[in-house]
Formats: sequence, structure tokens, C-alpha cells
Amino acid sequence: MRFHSTRNAGETATLSEALARGIAPDGGLYVPDSFPRFSVSDFDGLDGIAAVAPRFLAPLFAGDPLESQLPAIVAEAFDFPVPVKPLPVAHDASVLELFHGPTAAFKDFGARFLAACMARIPRPSGRTLTILVATSGDTGGAVAAAFHGRPGMEVVVLFPRGLVSPRQELQLTCWGGNVRSLSVAGTFDDCQRLVKAAFADPALSAHRELSSANSINIGRLLPQACYYVATSLAGYRRTGQKVNFIVPSGNLGNVLAAVWARKMGLPIGELVLTFNANRTVPDFLDSGVWAPRPSVATLASAMDVGNPSNMERLRHLHPEHAELLAAVRATSVSDAAIEARIRTDRTALGETWCPHTACAAETYALLSEEDKAKGPWILVGTAHPAKFPETVEPLVGHPIPVPDSLAKLLSLPRSVTEVPATLEALAAVLQ
Repeated sequence: MRFHSTRNAGETATLSEALARGIAPDGGLYVPDSFPRFSVSDFDGLDGIAAVAPRFLAPLFAGDPLESQLPAIVAEAFDFPVPVKPLPVAHDASVLELFHGPTAAFKDFGARFLAACMARIPRPSGRTLTILVATSGDTGGAVAAAFHGRPGMEVVVLFPRGLVSPRQELQLTCWGGNVRSLSVAGTFDDCQRLVKAAFADPALSAHRELSSANSINIGRLLPQACYYVATSLAGYRRTGQKVNFIVPSGNLGNVLAAVWARKMGLPIGELVLTFNANRTVPDFLDSGVWAPRPSVATLASAMDVGNPSNMERLRHLHPEHAELLAAVRATSVSDAAIEARIRTDRTALGETWCPHTACAAETYALLSEEDKAKGPWILVGTAHPAKFPETVEPLVGHPIPVPDSLAKLLSLPRSVTEVPATLEALAAVLQ
């Protein structure tokens, strides 16, 4: 299996090369040359993410130096629970809890898998590999945790100053060692722009061996597809129906993983993207005009993205607008609706949502009865509510217990460097 750039099918790489580069030399994003096809029976006897992932990923690792190490990579990355919790509602609906990893967010799946791969890719140059990661809240903490202390690697985390929750910022700045945290005077989109500019800068590329851990790196998307594989298989075996997902969305990596899993034949039905007040994607689906814009700050801060990178992959797969409309639909949820849903579902369902998962819960609540009857629905729970106590606790009226792994991180000392949103400032840090 080889992978090519979204901008030039002739710009190809092995999986290891695509992982190490992060982004293609022409600025495009790597996608598989072809998508393997599976049937449900291909996974007979396999249950849960750690069991189905080696089978699902095997064709994508075929012929790569990492192929023989795939079972060890999966075992290292997916060593925490991934529960699907039924909801007490009239129709078949559950929440997929993706926040039981070390940093209490779904980004742990991709970050830990990518780190396990990177640690096994030979680097003949012997130079330190610098992982650049822009974060709107959760990605940076997960990447820092996954790469912290790994020899031959360093991580530089860029986050928008004042636009992440206090607990997210603590997770981004508590590491030290081979992790450096940069507080950028700008938005997430500025941080993402700086990372892409660094890759395109010849002087920086000559000085540093750079890679990315954002969802522009295909190594983030492949493991995320695995929880859609495992969850859809379990739902299909239980009901005989395809499973529908509501996915909180920002940079579109999470839902793209589901789109790819469905493309490969997994029993996935409808995919509904739920956004906060950053409406770039819903407006594009409505109008057919792609118009990125500056992001706006919301309670669901990890979704504050105005120019989502993975739209390039989504449009590469579905280049015609009508085809894209058939593949996904999208909703937008206001801060007021997020607050109301957190408050309502604490009482009605006994569930405490983070602001991002609340977007999925609100979207589900607004589905028509006809939609809700279309087989099982899964709300994708992306982060633990304890990461957002300032927002959640006043709404539910009690403190949120902090998971042990998160509490440990919050007790560590803080180290951060403030920088302007310029390539020159980032280059000065890297050099």
C-alpha cells in the first residue's frame, strides 16, 4: 500500500514516509492509493478495538517496514477501555465514551498510536525528530503525553493564548523535558497556519527534521477509524442494522476517520457532523461555496476551527458537492444550547456532558422521530467533563470528579513560552 497527496496523485509515499513527513512535499495531505474493502464476516470472532484494529489496519500497513510490528503498536496504543453506554431514551441510542485514556480526550487514540509508530520508524539521519502540533485544546495534551520522554523526539505544542480552558492549558504546559509549549497570540487557525508554514520553509526543513501530530498526519486518522470499526460491528451484530454516528467536529479528522471506515465496507449508516458556532462546514454544505473564516471562541473550545484542514481530504474523496451532501450532513449548536443541553441531560438522562459531547446530544435531541428510528445512533463522547469545570459544574450543580490520570497531570509544574503568531517567532524557538 502506498499513499498519495490530495494535490498530486503522483506524489506518493510509503506509510512510514507519510507518517514521518506528516504533510506531503506539495502541501497536500496523504490518502491511501486505494481503499481496502471488508465485509462484516472478515471480523468474525473479533470483538473490541484492540482485536479488530490489527485486522482492519493490516492492508494499510502491507509492505511497510512497520507491518510486522502492527500488533505491538496496537497493544501499546489501545490499552484503555472504550465503553459504549446505552442512553435511557425512547429509541436505540448510546454514547461512545472516548475519554478514558491518559489525557481524558479522544485524541489519546491517535496520539498514542502515532507515537508508537514513530518510535519504530528507523531514522538513518540520527537527528532529533521535531513534532509540531497545533491545538485548540485536547490534541496538544494527548500528543505531549504520548511522546513525552521518548528518545530522539521532541514536541513543540502551539496553542491559542486565552482560548483553551484552564485545565486544558495546564495539560498543555505541564511536561517539560522534550516537550515545549508555545502560547500563541492568535487563534487555533493561526497556530495551524504556523505549523503548515514551518513545513513549507526550506531553511527550517534543512535545520530540523519536522513532522506533525495534527490530524493532517494520516497516523492520527487510521487509529481513530478503528473505534468506528469496533463500535459499528458491535451495533450491527446486536441489531442487524447499520450504525449511525453524531460526531462533534472541528478540524474534521474524527469524522473523516468514520467516512473512511464506511468507505471500506463497515456497517456505518448516517454520519452527522455537529459543530459549535464556527459554521464554515455547515454553511459550505448549504451553499456549495467554501469560505473559510476566522474562528470564534465558544464553550466547545476544541472545536473552534474556522478553516478545517481535513476538508481537503473529504473533498478529495467526494469532489462533487451533491456527492458530499449524500455522504454527510451537519448541524451547528450555540453556546446557549450547549448550556441548556448539559443542564437538561444531567436531570433527564443522568449524564454529564463536556461542551463538545453536549453538541452531539443536542443534535440527537433535535432529530426527527423518523431519523431516530433509523437503527442505532451513537453519540461520540469526545472529552471528560472534568476538563471543563468552569462551564459544566455551575450547570449541573456539583463538582465533577477528576479521573486519576488527569489529576496527576494537573499537579505538575507549568512551563510555557509566549510568542506572536509569526513564522519568524516559531523559527526562533526551533533554531
